[in-house]
Amino acid sequence: MAGQVWFVLAMAAVVVLARGAGSRFGVPSSILLTLAGLVYAVLPGPKLTLDPDAVLLLVLPPLLYSTARRSSLPAIRANLRPIVSLSVLLVLLTAFVVGALVSLVVPGMPLAVGLVLGAAVAPPDPVAALSIGRRAGLPPRLIVLIEGEGLLNDATALTTYQLALAAAVGTGFSWAAASGRFVLAIAGGLAVGGLVAWTIRKARPWLRDPLIGNAVSLAAPFVAYLLAEEIHSSGVLAVVIAGLMIGYDAGREETGASRLQTGAVWELVEFLLEGFIFLLIGQQLPSMLNGQVIAAAAVTVGAVLLVRPLWLVLTQLVPVGLHARLGITPSERLHPREVVAMSWAGTRGVITLAALVAVPLHAFPQRDLLIFCGYVVVLVTLVGQGLTFAPLLRRLKLGVNATEVEQLNNDARLAGVEAGLATVNRLVEAERIGTELAAVLRANLAARADRYKARSAALLQSGDGDITWPRDYRAAVEARRAIINAQRAELVRWRDAGRLPDASLRKLRRELDHEERALLEL
Repeated sequence: MAGQVWFVLAMAAVVVLARGAGSRFGVPSSILLTLAGLVYAVLPGPKLTLDPDAVLLLVLPPLLYSTARRSSLPAIRANLRPIVSLSVLLVLLTAFVVGALVSLVVPGMPLAVGLVLGAAVAPPDPVAALSIGRRAGLPPRLIVLIEGEGLLNDATALTTYQLALAAAVGTGFSWAAASGRFVLAIAGGLAVGGLVAWTIRKARPWLRDPLIGNAVSLAAPFVAYLLAEEIHSSGVLAVVIAGLMIGYDAGREETGASRLQTGAVWELVEFLLEGFIFLLIGQQLPSMLNGQVIAAAAVTVGAVLLVRPLWLVLTQLVPVGLHARLGITPSERLHPREVVAMSWAGTRGVITLAALVAVPLHAFPQRDLLIFCGYVVVLVTLVGQGLTFAPLLRRLKLGVNATEVEQLNNDARLAGVEAGLATVNRLVEAERIGTELAAVLRANLAARADRYKARSAALLQSGDGDITWPRDYRAAVEARRAIINAQRAELVRWRDAGRLPDASLRKLRRELDHEERALLEL
């Protein structure tokens, strides 16, 4: 038992080191972890094996939920047509192309077995793609498309996978039954996800304690997934819908303290789960290398890499008149540079591996071949595309303009200050506060507005996207940080002198921590 604990702790240390090295050298930690797992797999020592049930139940729901909480529901609605094109039509096309090609190059492989592989490798992993894309500076619109693509692609692929599995083992197949099962999976996932989100929203008044709110938040993805699976619908879709709706409603009833703590908890959960999964992906590959067919792996990787850009190009070449009849506005069409970036954003990950490992050995003599092809696809897309994604975005000049993003944030901050001033005026008119208190509140808001205006002036001088803060502005921010540090040090001296209990120190220091976190980053 102690040895297993030490092994897990060693894995956690590797995850932390990879995160640090990735930040230091500008390489996504997911790639470093996959390579580290690959190296460790050929060394002597204990190994962990990916359990498909554990991945589907314990890993996938929280990762998808965490991603969905950060997603923008209005932005996804605004891009619904291209998202459906990517998450349903492209996934189905990829599955059938891969299945047909593999069944051609592997003697004796039925189309249904090839389709099992095609369905498993068809859906891009939104967790992997976004972890790489955000660090690579992917523009917000493309991030929305990738996030939205994850809404239905897993449900589409896994439903196709289950139907192909049933056909391959001889339990029967019909297009009518397949279509009906697919519709029910989508409808059930939408209904369950909406029900879980609605229930949590109604319970918000009783979840004001941050610890209770965190407990409910951690349970939400598992509840949504299990409920959906119980009624044979898409647990993946239920989790994503619940996360989207809960994230969208988080500002209505949730307290600030609960929101800060919940955000920190989910950042930690996502960091650890992503790290362990990518590390385990690398460990699995060498065990599948014996007796495999290189041609099958080659056509699988080739189809995965080629179908996506071809589909994106073809959908953009549809005549403008047909776009208009379909209700697609010019703003929804992708620029050629965006097509290139989206083509290179199709990294595969957890879903592909879990689906293929779950294939029953007794009914699939070619199971090892399917798993090997899946691992090669994950390795090529995650490492190959991941390492070249950032340079590609730089060549395409698609990086986020930091100045524009920060200027928008600053304008929103100023709007918030104006709303605060208007509220002070209403409270005075209603005689709920006196003029002296109103003067103090207005002075505080005015000082904040002055800081934001100074920030705006500095941003106007950085129109090219590289923000350079004036010396006076930097000095003011550093001075505020120095004051906060001095206050912390004084509190510690009081505690060391026996004048302040530890409980009071933690409370007062937490107040200063929140104040420091509110400082705008340079």
